[in-house]
Amino acid sequence: MDTGGRATQERLPSVWTLPPDTDDFPLRWRLIKLLFSKDLPRTERLSATRRKRAERGVWQRRYWEHTITTELDYASHIDYIHVNPLKHGFVSRVRDWPYSSFHRYVHDGILTQDWCGDVGDLPTVSD
Repeated sequence: MDTGGRATQERLPSVWTLPPDTDDFPLRWRLIKLLFSKDLPRTERLSATRRKRAERGVWQRRYWEHTITTELDYASHIDYIHVNPLKHGFVSRVRDWPYSSFHRYVHDGILTQDWCGDVGDLPTVSD
């Protein structure tokens, strides 16, 4: 089953559903990077390669793309995206990240506010 989505990871984990007449992910990422970076002050350190290619230091050069083909695959990628700010220590609960589609999933009754608990509930690995 094709869910129509693709997962990409570019320090901005996302799942996109593009219009049926296109699958040009590289162009869309390039435009996102360009428009986001355009007005940022140029204060980051740049390698010689980045300077030569006129690249900014705020973005990774490559991205990971994956065509989603099953509901389980889709759910796994959505879960990853929702947990990512918690995993990286930006928040202590998934619901505390204001920029997440998690809030829409709660509003629509798909997930609960306390989904995934909080950072204190995550398993730890001892030495």
